[in-house]
Amino acid sequence: MKKDYIFKSERLGFRNWNDSDLDEFANLNADLDVMEYFPKPLTRTETSDFIKRLRTHYETFGYSYFATDIIETGELIGFIGLAYQEYKTEFTPATDIGWRLKKSAWGNGYATEGAKKCLEFAFKNLNIESVISVFTEKNIKSESIMKKIGMVKIGTFNHPKLKAFPQYEKCICYKIDKDSWLKLT
Repeated sequence: MKKDYIFKSERLGFRNWNDSDLDEFANLNADLDVMEYFPKPLTRTETSDFIKRLRTHYETFGYSYFATDIIETGELIGFIGLAYQEYKTEFTPATDIGWRLKKSAWGNGYATEGAKKCLEFAFKNLNIESVISVFTEKNIKSESIMKKIGMVKIGTFNHPKLKAFPQYEKCICYKIDKDSWLKLT
C-alpha cells in the first residue's frame, strides 16, 4: 500500500493518521514498557480518541505527532512529531517535539533521526521560531535524544496535567530555537 508521506528522513516516513493505524498503535500504547513514564497504558478506545485528536491537531496547525513508518517495510513504529501545547507553565504556550516508539524500534536511532527531521520541518517549512520538549525526570532516554538533537535544558516544573500522578508530575523542559538549530546544520 502506497503511503502519502508529508516528508521523509533517510529511513522514516511521516504522515497523518489513518483508521488502519488503530490496531498497531493500540498495541504500542498498551505496552507497559513503552508507557513506563506515563501514568498508565492506554486502552483501545483511548488510543482511538488520541488518533482523532492528532488528526484534528494536524488540520488546525499543519503538524502533529506524526504517524511514523519505516519506509522500506511500511511498518508503523509509533509517532515522532510536533504538538502545540497550551497547558499553563512558564515554558508554554509552545510547540513541543515528542516521540513514542514500539519496543522493536528501540535502539535503531529512529527517534533521533526522526526528531532531527521534525525540527527541520518545524524551522524550514513551518517557520516556527523555537521548539520545546518535556519529559518526566526519570526518563533519561528521552533526555539523551533531546541532547543529541541540540536541545538545551531550560528548567524543571510540575506538570499541571499530571497533578493526580505525583510520581510523574516533576518534569524537565528542553528547548532549541531556529538560530541554534541553523548553527548545528
